[in-house]
Formats: sequence, structure tokens, C-alpha cells
Amino acid sequence: MSEGKKMNSSRRHHLKSLILSIAAGWIEQEKKDLVVAKAAYMAENCPEPVLSGDQAALMEICKKLYQAIDKVDEARYDAEAKVKKSDAEIDDLKLKVVDLAGVKKPALKKVRMSADAMLKALLGGQHKVTMDLRSNLKQVKKEVKEETTDAGDWRKNVEGKADRKKMFETS
Repeated sequence: MSEGKKMNSSRRHHLKSLILSIAAGWIEQEKKDLVVAKAAYMAENCPEPVLSGDQAALMEICKKLYQAIDKVDEARYDAEAKVKKSDAEIDDLKLKVVDLAGVKKPALKKVRMSADAMLKALLGGQHKVTMDLRSNLKQVKKEVKEETTDAGDWRKNVEGKADRKKMFETS
């Protein structure tokens, strides 16, 4: 279909109902196939016990059933052991992946809060010390260097510049 043409709602609903009816038929067929497969498996692996006969024959049937139960339990135990081992390996591999990738630290949010407000939030009403850190700072005044450059005095200043050049060359 092209982008310009749209399907009308009745056509869409009709197609949807057709798809659902086909899917429902498939599900019913799968259920029937499952019942048939289960019956075939039971007939092959679990024959009907013959209960006619004396007590010795019944005891023999019971022994066979117990042996079959033991075999099934062993197979189930082996399967459970394999699953547990696989789960443990999967968990170890997941931990290794996390270790290799590293834990991503979340970005910290900038909080604008004074030291007094932080202490009050942490200690509650117990905080009595005020922390005005700016009042304890030493006042520093910047010195402004005044450079006077006169166009006519460059000859006098050449010797001073030459001394600086020698100082760098000897280093």
C-alpha cells in the first residue's frame, strides 16, 4: 500500500477477524496434536499393567514400576543438577559482564545550599555553630603593574632585554 491510501475500518476489521479465526483454528489443531502425541507416548512407554494373576505376578509388576520410577527420578535429578550448574555459570558470567562494563555513576545534581543550611539539615535543631567561611578568608589586594612604554626609550631598554635573553640561554 502506498502512504496516501488508508484502509477503511470495515476492511481492517474483516481482515483482523479472518486472521483471528485462522489463528484459533491453528490453536485447536495444536491442542489435538498434543493430545494424540501424549496418548502415543503413554502407549509406548507406559503399557497397561496386567492385574490378573497371582500375588507373585503382582509383586513383579510393582518391582518393575519401582525400577521405572527410580530411572525417571535419576533422570530428573541429573536434569536439575545440569540446570543449577548452568544457572550458576550464567550468574557468574553476568557478574563478569557487570565488572567489565563497570557501574555507571549517576550524574550528581548541583545543590545550592549554604554550609549553615547543610548543618541544619544534617543535625536538625542541635547545630549552634555558624559557618560563615567567607568571613574567615584573608583579604588579598591585587597589585597592578604599570608598564610605561615610550616610543623614544626603546634604546635604553635594549640592555635590560638583552640580560633577560642571556638568562634564558644559560639555563
